[in-house]
Amino acid sequence: MYYVYILKSKKTSVYYTGYTKDIKERLKYHNSGKTRSLWKHRPLEIVRVEEYNSKLEAIKRERQIKKYKSGEAFRKLIK
Repeated sequence: MYYVYILKSKKTSVYYTGYTKDIKERLKYHNSGKTRSLWKHRPLEIVRVEEYNSKLEAIKRERQIKKYKSGEAFRKLIK
């Protein structure tokens, strides 16, 4: 099982989208500061998670969501 997730910074309100096999570990990783692009935006919280059976499906969905960024479709996802 793969997961596509959207994180939101509690500090700066920035959103981040990614995919993983282990959502809890990935959140810990991002909040530990090991993701260079996100370290100044910590702490992060999960605002949306979707499950997929294959890595390819998850990658396709992640790319689709990233194309939505700050558009109406993206706002609908996070509400």
